[in-house]
Amino acid sequence: MPTRDAIQSLLSRLRNLLNQSWQALQCAFRRSRHVWLLMLASLLLSGCVRYEVGVRFDSPNRGEFTQHIQLEERLQRLSGSTAQQWLTLIEQRSQSLGGRIDRLPDNDLLVTIPFTSSSDLQSKFNQFFSPLEKDSPATADISLPPIASRFTLAISNLLLVERNHLRYELDLRSLGVRSASGSLLLSPASLIDLEFRLHTPWGAKSLLATNVNQPAGAPSGKTLVWQLMPGELNQLDVVFWLPSPLGVGTLAIALLVLVGSYLKYPRSLTVSDHTV
Repeated sequence: MPTRDAIQSLLSRLRNLLNQSWQALQCAFRRSRHVWLLMLASLLLSGCVRYEVGVRFDSPNRGEFTQHIQLEERLQRLSGSTAQQWLTLIEQRSQSLGGRIDRLPDNDLLVTIPFTSSSDLQSKFNQFFSPLEKDSPATADISLPPIASRFTLAISNLLLVERNHLRYELDLRSLGVRSASGSLLLSPASLIDLEFRLHTPWGAKSLLATNVNQPAGAPSGKTLVWQLMPGELNQLDVVFWLPSPLGVGTLAIALLVLVGSYLKYPRSLTVSDHTV
């Protein structure tokens, strides 16, 4: 006959096994429900959000970065006040950074934020795309998945030109549905169309490296275009060249000094030439 302790031990193991099975079923149900909801949304709201981010350099000391946001009417009807709160937050952030807002036809929104240097661009870009502060009254009712954005721009001065090394990392993995092992089960690519553009005076070159996104198609003039992937970690690595204001200014001063010396002492320069 089994002892009382053995029976209690067996019952305890059965209870733990049932609890584990129930938790696994709940987890599977939540995951499958998330998948089915996203699949249903993909069918109903296909192509509902189009978001274009652009960085344009006119010169080393002047440029702008833009966001062109297009929300389909179907999404605005379903999301209600959430979409409007998000757009209002975008307007507030752009205005705090010295930007302007243009309302385009079809409810499109164009945000333009100027910058005066590479460091100014890096600072404003990271501020604009910083995570929402949940303790702020303006964002308390906005429910968005966490998205990490990191933009860096390193500069190396080489006499008359400067080398700019741009790195941009945008983690959109929170937008997708993933398995327990981390593989992507369902991507919201049909819901969101994300694009990044870079325009420079002399063009740019995307570096070939592992896990780095490459531009979509051949360069269009002096512009590179990347199609960002929702549900994935997107990494951009680009190098481009700009004229160096410091180097060009130094050369201009040297030429002015040389021309001034020639105009002030033309005879001495001529005599020295004949002497030689």
